[in-house]
Amino acid sequence: MSRIVVIGATGHVGGYLVPRLVRAGHDVIAVSRGRREPYQADDAWRSVTRVELDRETEDATGSFAPTIAALGADIVVDMMCFTEDSARQLVDALRGTTGFLLSAGTIWVHGPATAVPTRESDERFPIGGYGTAKAEIEKFLLAESRGGGLPATVLHPGHITGPGWPMVNAQGNFDLRVWGTLSTGEPLTLPNLGLETVHHVHADDVAQAFEKAIEQQDATAGNSYHVVSERAMTLRGIAETAAAWFGQEANLNYRPLEDFLAELAPEHADASRDHIIRSPSMSIDAARADFGYAPNYTSAAAIADGLRWLIADGQLDTGGRPLQA
Repeated sequence: MSRIVVIGATGHVGGYLVPRLVRAGHDVIAVSRGRREPYQADDAWRSVTRVELDRETEDATGSFAPTIAALGADIVVDMMCFTEDSARQLVDALRGTTGFLLSAGTIWVHGPATAVPTRESDERFPIGGYGTAKAEIEKFLLAESRGGGLPATVLHPGHITGPGWPMVNAQGNFDLRVWGTLSTGEPLTLPNLGLETVHHVHADDVAQAFEKAIEQQDATAGNSYHVVSERAMTLRGIAETAAAWFGQEANLNYRPLEDFLAELAPEHADASRDHIIRSPSMSIDAARADFGYAPNYTSAAAIADGLRWLIADGQLDTGGRPLQA
């Protein structure tokens, strides 16, 4: 049994990871900014120690990392690191006292691909502040680990989905009306020919990957891995699949990218552009070979699970049509 601190424990993935770790017999300390309850209720949380810390505020004063180190963890899982400076503070505090650090990255460390499926070793062209910052964090952590410092592994999830929040839709954004349109057979516009890809992953599959990486630290330390479903889906494929779940045939129109984006509200246009220009399709061969990662959900199944929750929660109006997936 290990003492494991999970930073960002009540988020999308933490809600699945923490119960997994408890059931595996670990002593778990859940760190979160507030007292928000996890997305998924689970009796395992009764045996978890809860700690409230505001990372952004405490990083600014230099107190966050020492506070984490003082918890005396054998392993730290960091779901909420967004700058290299924050990562450096944590590593400096944990080095020599904690045995293993796992950090959540993102497939956006790659930027647009030159060949697919993209491998971890492929040359990278990160774009945008988020992907670039995560790439810098990964570079630092892996150099630290490979150089004989704190052993660290970075896992790069795709577009996380599941119960509790909206997921990337067939337009590459988070507008819930897209799903409603598909459920009723009304016309929906897609960019270009709708052949751009997005790569979803269920939150529980991400949790599975973190748990398995913990179990096989010697194999994973010093490496990074993609954590996604078996296969990416095209935007058109998502639209056609989702429409069929509601007994409809997707009624699709196509526009050149800039014309398509001009028809969207600014926040949706920005999200669509971010996903479309990257069009990720990632390989999981390394994660499968090194620590036995085996996603339980296809992209479609992960999306369907999230849609069921959105419908049950009253956030998505399908005109009374049941989802049959």
